[in-house]
Amino acid sequence: MKIPLLSVCLITYNHEKFIRQALDGIIMQKVNFSWELIIADDFSTDKTRDIILEYKEKHHDFIKLIFQKKNVGPAINFIELISDPISKYIAYLEGDDYWTDSLKLQKQVDFLEANPDYALCFHHVSILKTDGNIVDDFITKVPADYEKIETLARLGNYINSPSVVFRNVIKEFPFEFELSPMGDFFLYMMLAEQGKLKYLEEKMAVYRQDVGIWSQKNNYFKDFNTAYSQALLYSYFKNKSLLQSIFTDRIKIFLKNGENQITAENLLQLSLNNDLQKEILDFLIIRNATLKKEVLFYKSTKNLVFELSQRLKQKLWKL
Repeated sequence: MKIPLLSVCLITYNHEKFIRQALDGIIMQKVNFSWELIIADDFSTDKTRDIILEYKEKHHDFIKLIFQKKNVGPAINFIELISDPISKYIAYLEGDDYWTDSLKLQKQVDFLEANPDYALCFHHVSILKTDGNIVDDFITKVPADYEKIETLARLGNYINSPSVVFRNVIKEFPFEFELSPMGDFFLYMMLAEQGKLKYLEEKMAVYRQDVGIWSQKNNYFKDFNTAYSQALLYSYFKNKSLLQSIFTDRIKIFLKNGENQITAENLLQLSLNNDLQKEILDFLIIRNATLKKEVLFYKSTKNLVFELSQRLKQKLWKL
């Protein structure tokens, strides 16, 4: 069997209302290369799987299924999906978003084929608001120096997930990735380590606003999980002092803004290694003596950080 040049990786869970539109946007693609569609469903409890099987019957040789036998959570489902292809390129899509340009994949693959120093290609998207109106992207702003890994680290995620096509160069995911509540951003940081990022101005996909669980949470939840993702990235980029400095600065901003809500357990989650723990404790020492004492008490408990990370690994992505 010929190895496809590109694999479309579609992740889904209870997307009965949206999955047809996502699948139709994939099926309509016009390409001059070999490709496949891999769908990972995390044990949906609605009719998502029935709809997928309907498409599988029509496109038997094109579609490959990863049907989880129980709900494993988005992290494991994502890793299994992204680890499956042996193709040169991967296009990623979540089951509640969809593509609108039939030449999207061709345009992005053409660019990456002609520019081997780029690891990822993304593009402009439209936003489908909860009132049904489709508008220009008001959520993300792509900066002028978007190509650099330092810019991505400093500004956070400005890459919309339905827009990405990237080289299949990540062969192993670190434990920090499994813990991260922002898997897409972590992936883009890993890819930016392998090459530059390319932004295309064309609108070729639609992102649905306020559909996922993340968007339904309060601001503190979002801010803490962003900081926790930065702490995990700090741990991953062990020998990249500039990136670690950027993540440390961003974590300190969170600590300053959230000091009235943050708990000792949250601080321990951020203290993934000795260097980062020292940065956090030094920052807090003049800001909140009570928290400082509480953290130092917990810090003395043997293996607490390890045990906490194991619990987080099991449940964090399911929040």
